[in-house]
Amino acid sequence: MKAVILTAGEGTRMRPLTTTRPKTMLITGGKPLIQYNIESLRDAGIKDITLVVGYKREVIEEYFGDGSEFGVNINYAIQDGQLGTAHAIGSAEEYIDESFIVLNGDIIVSYDLIRNLIEKYATRTSNDVKSVLTLIEVDDPSSYGIVSTMNDKIVEIVEKPSVEDAPSNLANAGIYLFSTEIFEAIHETELSERGEYEITDSLEIELGKGYEILGLISREPWMDVGRPWELLKSNADFLEKMEDDIQGEIEENVTIHGPVHLGKNSIIRSGCYIQGPVFIGDNCDVGPNTYLRPNACLCNNVSVGNAVEIKNSIIMDGTNVSHLSYVGDSVIGVDCNLGAGTNLANLRFDDGHVKVTVKGERVDSGLRKLGAIFGDNVKTGINTSVNPGVKIGNGSFINAGCVIYQDIDSFSLVTTETNLIIKKLENDEE
Repeated sequence: MKAVILTAGEGTRMRPLTTTRPKTMLITGGKPLIQYNIESLRDAGIKDITLVVGYKREVIEEYFGDGSEFGVNINYAIQDGQLGTAHAIGSAEEYIDESFIVLNGDIIVSYDLIRNLIEKYATRTSNDVKSVLTLIEVDDPSSYGIVSTMNDKIVEIVEKPSVEDAPSNLANAGIYLFSTEIFEAIHETELSERGEYEITDSLEIELGKGYEILGLISREPWMDVGRPWELLKSNADFLEKMEDDIQGEIEENVTIHGPVHLGKNSIIRSGCYIQGPVFIGDNCDVGPNTYLRPNACLCNNVSVGNAVEIKNSIIMDGTNVSHLSYVGDSVIGVDCNLGAGTNLANLRFDDGHVKVTVKGERVDSGLRKLGAIFGDNVKTGINTSVNPGVKIGNGSFINAGCVIYQDIDSFSLVTTETNLIIKKLENDEE
């Protein structure tokens, strides 16, 4: 058994975080999203993995290489143009000569789900079975491909039907097991109305040839990470399963409650108070007198100064959070510098849900607490304040004392106009 992971897309809903990397390389729980799927496949006994790459593929290739460091063998197939899921899977054909599993790189699946998929295919009673689809139960079918089944066999796939027209509440989860016959169907697949080659159309071609497709209703947990606040949700889910792993140095007078991962050559300085789960990567310097609250994730080479508070946030590689700052429910990119006294607010005055602009539209995050989203290389001056749900693009500079209440485009300089009024005081000694 082999596997294909689709990781060619950009992830525009994740901007500005995806301006410099594919969505699947965003960090959650101390690892890139896609690494969890690679490890799940490996643990399920699948070592030959093809990554279908495209946007910013060099970031993926540099990190994973040939896969040997992760206990697998990785090939790279390039998808030229974003022409749909069938087109992406077809890009990997030269590396596939047996049955294979297909995963989307931004849908994190468990080892158990993969094993269940393999077992479902292995126990098929007919050689006409060519594919197995993972199915999930949904309340709103209008956003999914909905299947009609007879026992465990799929007889029809309807793309995004209305509630009234839906044949069932079982949706295609985008996790597949295919025989090599799927490539024949992909070659016969025509462009859809959306201008893409849809894998559901390829599956309809298989059904038309008399091939059987099985459905596996999944009861195993999996995560679809598509927007910045979902990155924080997955980060919290992974850290909750974390165990203590101390490889660095902890000075005297540090208080720790709950599990902490402390990477190599990292130090937690005196006076820090940590409520786990907390992840601290390699070569980090934390404190003194820092307060790390649950689900704080500090990646590698992060520096956190004196009297800083960080809660439920992801701080990516090389970022510096200077003294007297607060970071709440936020995602901060690579090589940022938060000047002393920077505050990233996470709660609205009216206590309502925080809204975020996603692809030009205001979207309700559904969260009462959500902070800021910073791209890479953002610099803030001292005493900068950022309101909940604000996004700041790559390479932007925020001058001292600014209050940021709207999104800032990449490579912007933000400052305020102030008039200093200076009056001479009377001096009784004169």
